[in-house]
Amino acid sequence: MSNSKDTNLSWGGRFNEATDAFVARFTASVDFDQRLAPQDIQGSIAHATMLTKVGVLDENELESIKNGLTTILTDIENGTFEWSLALEDVHMNVEAALTSQIGITGKKLHTGRSRNDQVATDIRLWLRHEIDAIGAELTRLQQGILGLAKAQAETIMPGFTHLQTAQPVTFGHHLMAWFEMLERDYGRLLDCRKRLNQSPLGAAALAGTTYPIDRYMTADLLGFDGPTRNSLDSVSDRDFAIEFCAFASILLTHLSRASEELILWTSAQFDFIELPDRFCTGSSIMPQKKNPDVPELVRGKTGRVNGHLVALLTLMKSQPLAYNKDNQEDKEPLFDTVDTVKDCLRAFADMIPAIQPKKESMREAARRGFSTATDLADYLVRKGIPFRDSHEIVGKSVAFGIAENKDLSDMSLEELRQFSTVIETDVFDVLTLEGSVAARNHIGGTAPEQVRIAVQSAAERLSNRT
Repeated sequence: MSNSKDTNLSWGGRFNEATDAFVARFTASVDFDQRLAPQDIQGSIAHATMLTKVGVLDENELESIKNGLTTILTDIENGTFEWSLALEDVHMNVEAALTSQIGITGKKLHTGRSRNDQVATDIRLWLRHEIDAIGAELTRLQQGILGLAKAQAETIMPGFTHLQTAQPVTFGHHLMAWFEMLERDYGRLLDCRKRLNQSPLGAAALAGTTYPIDRYMTADLLGFDGPTRNSLDSVSDRDFAIEFCAFASILLTHLSRASEELILWTSAQFDFIELPDRFCTGSSIMPQKKNPDVPELVRGKTGRVNGHLVALLTLMKSQPLAYNKDNQEDKEPLFDTVDTVKDCLRAFADMIPAIQPKKESMREAARRGFSTATDLADYLVRKGIPFRDSHEIVGKSVAFGIAENKDLSDMSLEELRQFSTVIETDVFDVLTLEGSVAARNHIGGTAPEQVRIAVQSAAERLSNRT
């Protein structure tokens, strides 16, 4: 027979022997869920306030609970709070400390709720706060992209398909493609926040409670849009965590694509940009090296975040309603995903405005690879030649250029006219890089004018964010 002090007093009355030491450690979550303490205390104060309104607690008891919880939060923030593995989780550690401080009144706090709805509420409160912080950092990154895109609206670089030179574009236009990816990510983040902002508090263990609680009141006190509508679903739902990790996986995929381009562009083979030293590291053996470690690491962390998404999907795939101990495994993947996303966004938001483009290298690369070949085909179409015939004519022109080591813009009029007699001197207006990009002057096009319009429109959207 165990002594009561050997078991968790929140449930130990049913048991006749102490929990095995290994099992206690294996099942405890306090080592990682203690970061939920501020939200746990916030939820408890709201719950106690509601219990006072419905007559379960009196005003003196409420004041005692609020003062006690405030003191505990101060101790936690100061690092002087003593966490106990025997008490399993953040909830029981806080409750035990409160009871130790204010006596029997502390034991009344848990009336009308369970750790099941308590933890579901805490996680939502915590994630909502983190989503707001991530949204702000994502906006900061987008603002940095806009600043660089505006400054580089006329900087010409090669556009690629299959990583082969395709057509000339502007660096500003390329950067705005990154912006659009992140704009969709921001929308997904807002959608996730909207769906998670429902309060499970009051669902209790799984079926609700017999006490006359006011779930609308606690939802309002905690800033939720309202209470969840089904007690079984309330305590077992982790869709919001999965949805956030799905957002994070897509976001990191976008950052990884941008990272790959930054890595390529800093290489000697491309030599398109220079990253400041503070975002790079050197080699222990090769003194000439300047490695783009920040984008490389962001690219690598994408796999980590994707793994967390799969972990949460797998965690939930076979769970019957309602709450199961499996759900304790939701926190570490979610916590690490949030931390990783915040770090990657901070790295990018600091790094992007500091990029130094090498305009001449970009321009020279755009001249190679016959990037204005499509412009020549379009020119021929405007002269009345069917596109398929134009395509063949330009193909022969390119073959000639390869043999003669000449770009289309470097050929003489006589050399070009050997492939079509409709070609006149005005052809050189479309074969220049500037002419090529300027000709694509429509919404979504790479013309400098369109880049500036896109930047202005995007800046106005960002300014309207709350």
